[in-house]
Amino acid sequence: MSSAPSDSSLPVVIIGAGLAGLTVALHLAETQPVIVLAKRQLEEAATAWAQGGIVGVLGSDDSIDSHVKDTQEAGAGLVDERAAEFIARHSAEAVEWLVARGVPFSGDPDGPLGLHLTREGGHAVRRIAHAADATGKAIHDVLLAEVKKHPNITLREKWMAVDLITNRHLRKSEQEHQDVQRCHGVYALDIETHRVETLAASAVVLATGGAGKVYRYTTNPDTSTGDGIAMAWRAGCRVGNMEFIQFHPTCLYHPQERSFLITEALRGEGGILKLPDGTRFMPEHDERGELAPRDIVARAIDFEMKKHGVDHVWLDATHLGEAFLQEHFPTIHARCLLLGIDIAKQPIPVVPAAHYTCGGVVTDLHGRTDLPGLYAVGETTYTGLHGANRLASNSLLECVVLGRTCADDIQGQIPASAPNVPAWDESQVTDADEEVVIAHNWDELRLVMWNYVGIVRTTRRLERALHRIKLLRNEIDDYYAAFRVSRDLLELRNLVDCAELIVRSALSRQESRGLHFSRDYPRTLPVSFPTILCKKPKKKDAWLP
Repeated sequence: MSSAPSDSSLPVVIIGAGLAGLTVALHLAETQPVIVLAKRQLEEAATAWAQGGIVGVLGSDDSIDSHVKDTQEAGAGLVDERAAEFIARHSAEAVEWLVARGVPFSGDPDGPLGLHLTREGGHAVRRIAHAADATGKAIHDVLLAEVKKHPNITLREKWMAVDLITNRHLRKSEQEHQDVQRCHGVYALDIETHRVETLAASAVVLATGGAGKVYRYTTNPDTSTGDGIAMAWRAGCRVGNMEFIQFHPTCLYHPQERSFLITEALRGEGGILKLPDGTRFMPEHDERGELAPRDIVARAIDFEMKKHGVDHVWLDATHLGEAFLQEHFPTIHARCLLLGIDIAKQPIPVVPAAHYTCGGVVTDLHGRTDLPGLYAVGETTYTGLHGANRLASNSLLECVVLGRTCADDIQGQIPASAPNVPAWDESQVTDADEEVVIAHNWDELRLVMWNYVGIVRTTRRLERALHRIKLLRNEIDDYYAAFRVSRDLLELRNLVDCAELIVRSALSRQESRGLHFSRDYPRTLPVSFPTILCKKPKKKDAWLP
């Protein structure tokens, strides 16, 4: 088979077309060619699902120190202060960059930069710039339109990364000329033609989002299958804090809408959580009530649901008035109305659901991973910002700030000599004969994670989950080795990797902290550290916590 040509002007390949990927692409494209891969429609990135907003330290009543303090408190003692301070310091610049691009943030003539700032749980002051209650979509639409027009950016829709190309993929003659292990590109599947192409690259950026689809109930889109985390892990990169999966407290509970998020800003503006009999319960769990950090609110709802034997609770915003709700939360108002729920007159049925992956690929503040030539930005990463629980609206901010530093670092690198990268080899596989195996294993994995590795955990549940995951892994690996790849198979392979990383991390943390709550270890230790996993060299399935 043919090999990819050696070329000193190779493109940067960005895997993922959400805010992180598009930010890197726009900063890079002024100096070099960029390829952006999106495994589904370009508009389906998780960014477009974000409702709340983006943090900006802009107001006269705010400060970088205040934002850092709130981030640290939400992160339950595991936030890297250097990361939090760096990102907070560049927050105003990030919002200004988006304003300059034309993002239609909600305005207030008396607000900083003419913006209306809202407040969310865990924040001491109003510092969230937003576009009504559809901020992510507003940002994504603007950046995507700009990217589509840029002559130096090639968008490949319905293309999915199979695996990263590293030294181990090279021929022995090529390996001898490589001084260090590095990333040389990516094997990518054209989902419509079923053809795998070899994409040699000067650098690869993982911007694939989180792993929410590893759970049965999630606010995430179908794209959130942990692809970047799994690929980086298989390539030898460290992974951190995977036990900290954020469950958003308020996902709409409705048979026709299983993934619709009810933004935290609704509670920030005065929404009240109630039991079916109308009793308010949050003050019994935390003095901050509905404005407590997400992990506390999610556990409180989970506790009350189990205590009273109910399948959801109510979020009551009727006292805010119809005019206010239509102005500030038009998306939620309209979507709920279509489902027969008038939020101006009725409380909203809500339930916690897997929302955000606080851990991921270990990177520095320039997006650099352990593997030269490989970068990662956004929810795919562990930078230290989110600690044991992400503060609301810090995620979009992290994408913009570190998307820029990532691009700057790539632009400052001296191009490495490009080896001849072997083409994808399908000579030993055939077409799959039973696709039902994939669907069955997918359903079983997500159910196992939901039942055994959810909001409240025990050691026995985690051990049971790990046992089941190992059995599933064996089936999936056998299937992957025997048949041609498909999107469903690749996503399942990545999800089982992420599931194992989550369980291994949870088993190694013998305390309760932030998003990780264990009945066997209910106390929080006085001193704790991030959970960092890495593979021992030359030994299959070996781990170093």
